[in-house]
Amino acid sequence: MATDHVPPAPSPSPSEAPRLVQLRQIPPALAIGVGASLVLLGISALAEEFQGVLWNDLPDALGIGGYSSLWIIVMLTATGIAVGLVVWKVPGHAGPDPASGGLGGAPLAPGVVPGLLIAATFALAGGVSLGPENPIITANIALTYWLGRKAAPAVPAAAWVALASAATIGALFGTPVAAALVISEALAGQPGRGSLWDRLFAPLVAAGAGAMTTELLAEPTFDMGLPPLTDPGWGDLLASLTIASAAAVFGLASCYLFPYLHAVFGRLRHPMLMLPLGGLVLGLLGALGGQLTLFKGLDQVKELTTSIGSWSSGELAKLAVIKLFALLVAASCGFRGGRIFPAVFIGTAFGLLAQALVPEVHPAVAVSSAVLGVLLATTRLGWISLFTGAILAPSPAMLAVLCLASLPAWLIVSGRPQLELDEHGASLH
Repeated sequence: MATDHVPPAPSPSPSEAPRLVQLRQIPPALAIGVGASLVLLGISALAEEFQGVLWNDLPDALGIGGYSSLWIIVMLTATGIAVGLVVWKVPGHAGPDPASGGLGGAPLAPGVVPGLLIAATFALAGGVSLGPENPIITANIALTYWLGRKAAPAVPAAAWVALASAATIGALFGTPVAAALVISEALAGQPGRGSLWDRLFAPLVAAGAGAMTTELLAEPTFDMGLPPLTDPGWGDLLASLTIASAAAVFGLASCYLFPYLHAVFGRLRHPMLMLPLGGLVLGLLGALGGQLTLFKGLDQVKELTTSIGSWSSGELAKLAVIKLFALLVAASCGFRGGRIFPAVFIGTAFGLLAQALVPEVHPAVAVSSAVLGVLLATTRLGWISLFTGAILAPSPAMLAVLCLASLPAWLIVSGRPQLELDEHGASLH
């Protein structure tokens, strides 16, 4: 008996194939974005709870000032001991030496993640001058790669790394724009099929999901309440060029000091020597600089910018220098954390110092330009530096000024030592 011939299903046309691939990428990208944000928010909430206990409840119960010099020294030293125990005893040792790691990187084994997140939580709660970005991105990459390889073994590792990185950056900044800039910078010069937007499609979905989750649950903001720059003139441009370049030189000093300070701590060899000593030094710096020089620095930045005009130039210089040294010590002795948020504090203090010395400079120009310069020196992430400087005082006029100010600042830092070492402890250039 004759049977009807069933024609084969038509293959998708070349123009339709990328769309089908992109449609299939949406569900996992959404899931990764939400998951990355929840990890960030969970660790941040846990650290804030610990911080309240360590810096408010406990000293109140003991009848001592929570931010007295003695308590700052005791607390930072104890944090160094706690993190040292994690690095020494917890499986995975909280990951590799953070001095040789930037944002992202190759996926670590999932067994490293618990120790890494515990060490990062202790550091955030204990007042260490580091942010959450590096350990959270590293943890999300490890978890995404581990789960992704189980669900879709054929997908390249680089795809999972890009999705996890984009999702976490979107969650950190509350917008997918920062993630798009970072991923596009990473993709520059890499071989790949399709246009840049085709390759950014899935990371943007992940970043958008991460940003929206953070916005819905936490409502983060980087707006420092600076007066907006509405009508820039040549004087504003000159001030921005000068301040961004000077801040880049100031930040670059830390890059030259970094390998030497790292080598000093490295001679101790054991985490139970390196981290407690680093905690003690951070405590002494905190006792000298006061409460504002502790922690990752974002809340402290808002306190600085809401009191413009009430800080002397000497006080602002002291805050900038102490925070710079605190960042250097924390990154050198083995604390797990990122450098973007403390660099924003350093840049803000430097910018307010410039504005205190020359009151005619617009505060938004001074702060945004200085943050741009310090971030360019300490991260070498051009887009992130420009983006962060711009969102501190959001206005189209400010963005145009910063784009021009970034050019001489980049020439100053390009090819110079970075605040990152290779596996042998030498500076990257």
